[in-house]
Amino acid sequence: MEEKRKNRRLPIDLELCVSSLFKQDNVKVEVKDTPIIVTDISKGGIRFECESILPIGYYFNAKLELGSSDSVLYTVVKIIRSAEGKENRIIYGCEFVGLAPVLDYIFDEIEAKENA
Repeated sequence: MEEKRKNRRLPIDLELCVSSLFKQDNVKVEVKDTPIIVTDISKGGIRFECESILPIGYYFNAKLELGSSDSVLYTVVKIIRSAEGKENRIIYGCEFVGLAPVLDYIFDEIEAKENA
Protein backbone atom coordinates (compact mmCIF):
# COMPACT_ATOMS: atom_id res chain seq x y z
CA MET A 1 0.00 0.00 0.00
CA GLU A 2 1.40 3.36 -1.02
CA GLU A 3 1.94 6.00 1.66
CA LYS A 4 -0.38 8.95 0.99
CA ARG A 5 1.09 11.23 3.63
CA LYS A 6 3.18 14.22 2.67
CA ASN A 7 5.76 13.36 5.35
CA ARG A 8 6.98 9.94 6.47
CA ARG A 9 6.06 8.95 10.03
CA LEU A 10 8.97 7.97 12.20
CA PRO A 11 8.65 5.85 15.33
CA ILE A 12 10.01 7.66 18.37
CA ASP A 13 10.32 7.14 22.11
CA LEU A 14 9.31 10.50 23.51
CA GLU A 15 7.21 11.74 26.40
CA LEU A 16 5.55 15.09 26.89
CA CYS A 17 2.98 16.61 29.17
CA VAL A 18 -0.06 18.81 28.58
CA SER A 19 -1.29 21.02 31.40
CA SER A 20 -3.37 23.55 29.46
CA LEU A 21 -5.01 23.86 26.06
CA PHE A 22 -6.06 26.98 24.22
CA LYS A 23 -7.93 28.16 21.14
CA GLN A 24 -7.03 31.10 18.95
CA ASP A 25 -9.70 33.26 20.60
CA ASN A 26 -7.85 32.93 23.96
CA VAL A 27 -10.23 30.30 25.36
CA LYS A 28 -8.18 28.21 27.76
CA VAL A 29 -8.90 24.77 29.18
CA GLU A 30 -6.92 23.45 32.12
CA VAL A 31 -6.41 19.70 32.07
CA LYS A 32 -5.12 17.30 34.66
CA ASP A 33 -1.37 17.11 34.10
CA THR A 34 -1.51 13.96 32.02
CA PRO A 35 1.40 11.84 30.84
CA ILE A 36 1.52 11.45 27.08
CA ILE A 37 3.29 8.75 25.13
CA VAL A 38 4.29 9.90 21.65
CA THR A 39 4.11 6.96 19.24
CA ASP A 40 5.40 8.62 16.08
CA ILE A 41 6.41 11.94 14.62
CA SER A 42 6.81 13.50 11.19
CA LYS A 43 7.66 16.91 9.79
CA GLY A 44 3.92 17.63 9.82
CA GLY A 45 2.92 16.50 13.31
CA ILE A 46 2.81 13.88 16.04
CA ARG A 47 0.61 11.01 17.15
CA PHE A 48 0.31 10.26 20.84
CA GLU A 49 -1.71 8.29 23.39
CA CYS A 50 -3.03 9.36 26.77
CA GLU A 51 -5.88 8.61 29.18
CA SER A 52 -7.32 12.14 29.21
CA ILE A 53 -10.03 13.42 26.91
CA LEU A 54 -8.61 16.39 25.02
CA PRO A 55 -10.82 18.56 22.79
CA ILE A 56 -10.30 18.55 19.02
CA GLY A 57 -9.34 21.91 17.54
CA TYR A 58 -7.40 23.05 20.61
CA TYR A 59 -3.70 23.86 20.76
CA PHE A 60 -0.91 23.32 23.27
CA ASN A 61 2.71 24.37 23.59
CA ALA A 62 5.17 21.52 23.23
CA LYS A 63 8.86 21.07 23.94
CA LEU A 64 10.13 18.08 21.99
CA GLU A 65 13.59 16.77 22.85
CA LEU A 66 14.55 14.54 19.96
CA GLY A 67 17.50 12.46 21.06
CA SER A 68 19.91 15.18 22.23
CA SER A 69 19.87 18.59 23.81
CA ASP A 70 20.89 20.00 20.41
CA SER A 71 17.66 18.69 18.88
CA VAL A 72 14.97 20.48 20.89
CA LEU A 73 11.89 21.88 19.20
CA TYR A 74 9.56 24.39 20.78
CA THR A 75 6.34 24.44 18.83
CA VAL A 76 2.59 24.80 19.01
CA VAL A 77 0.61 21.65 18.33
CA LYS A 78 -3.04 21.51 17.20
CA ILE A 79 -5.16 18.46 18.04
CA ILE A 80 -6.91 17.45 14.80
CA ARG A 81 -8.29 13.95 15.43
CA SER A 82 -8.84 11.29 18.07
CA ALA A 83 -9.63 7.58 18.13
CA GLU A 84 -10.28 5.00 20.80
CA GLY A 85 -7.17 3.06 21.78
CA LYS A 86 -6.43 0.11 24.03
CA GLU A 87 -6.66 0.04 27.83
CA ASN A 88 -8.76 3.23 28.25
CA ARG A 89 -6.29 5.25 26.21
CA ILE A 90 -7.13 7.69 23.44
CA ILE A 91 -4.98 8.10 20.34
CA TYR A 92 -4.59 11.69 19.10
CA GLY A 93 -3.33 13.02 15.80
CA CYS A 94 -1.86 16.50 15.89
CA GLU A 95 -0.22 18.89 13.49
CA PHE A 96 2.62 21.30 14.12
CA VAL A 97 1.62 24.95 13.79
CA GLY A 98 4.25 27.47 12.76
CA LEU A 99 7.20 25.08 12.77
CA ALA A 100 9.98 26.70 10.76
CA PRO A 101 10.97 24.69 7.65
CA VAL A 102 14.61 25.36 8.53
CA LEU A 103 14.16 22.79 11.35
CA ASP A 104 13.49 19.99 8.84
CA TYR A 105 17.09 18.85 9.33
CA ILE A 106 16.14 17.44 12.74
CA PHE A 107 13.65 15.07 11.12
CA ASP A 108 16.15 14.22 8.38
CA GLU A 109 18.63 13.18 11.12
CA ILE A 110 16.02 10.99 12.84
CA GLU A 111 15.13 9.34 9.52
CA ALA A 112 18.83 8.74 8.73
CA LYS A 113 19.27 7.00 12.10
CA GLU A 114 16.18 4.86 11.39
CA ASN A 115 17.62 3.78 8.04
CA ALA A 116 21.15 3.09 9.37
